[in-house]
This record gives sequence, C-alpha cells and structure tokens, in this order.
Amino acid sequence: SVFENRAGIGQSQWMSERKVYPSDVTDAEWSVLETVLPPAKATGRPRKHTLREMVNAMFYLVRSGCPWRYLPDGFPPWQTVYSLFRAWERDGVWEQINTRLTQQVRTRAGRDAQASAGIIGSQSVKTTRKGGHAAMTAGRRSMDANGTS
Repeated sequence: SVFENRAGIGQSQWMSERKVYPSDVTDAEWSVLETVLPPAKATGRPRKHTLREMVNAMFYLVRSGCPWRYLPDGFPPWQTVYSLFRAWERDGVWEQINTRLTQQVRTRAGRDAQASAGIIGSQSVKTTRKGGHAAMTAGRRSMDANGTS
C-alpha cells in the first residue's frame, strides 16, 4: 500500500495524509533519533509541524536530490523545512547528532564512546609517464615546418 513504508509501518498519527516514502524514518529509527534532536525553544511560536514531519521532509530532500521548492504536498512547506535545516546547520546540530549517534553505536558495541585513534590513508597515483615541465608543455610547431599553425 502507498501508506506503508519500507518497514511495513502503517500510517500513524504523526503523518498528515500523505504518501509514505522510503526515506521516512521508521518508528524504531525515530525512537533513537528523537533523543538526540534539540528540544523546542522555550520562547517564540509553538511548532506547527512535528519534528518527525520536518525530519522526514529533510530526509526526502537529501535522498531524492530534488530542489527545496519541489517538496511534495503533504510535507510541511518547503520554506519551513529549509529554515529549520539551515538553523540546525548554522548551530552545529547536524554535527552534534552525528557525534551522539556515533557514540551510542560505539557504546552498544562495547567500545569506548570516543575513538582513541584515527587512521588517515593516502595513495599516490602516477598520472603521466613524464613528470615536470615536459609533461605539462605542449610542443610548438613552426609555420615553416608544415605550412599551418
């Protein structure tokens, strides 16, 4: 059915009547994700759209690669989603989410929450047989040799 996502979760209360997309978070994913999202601000207008709706819209955009203005009906307005996405980007929320989720995964795997070492790899690849000036300079022909330039 169009109202079931990849995990077979039916249409829930959190969804306005819209098609469910493969990019939508499952209930299990949401239970983890909502613990690392920033809480609503104490001041200002109350949220009109749930964070889950906003995150689903952001994930749809990232997964599909569509422009913001092409966000399908049923999601919050693209301007609202864009504003929250940019605010989270500006405030470092995406980095915090990534860090906290990585720490949770490491802890559940029985490892220290913080990595103790990092490995940076590099590989050299030769791109030409000749190096230096000879490889980068095109040969010049004189007009006397073949009559053309």
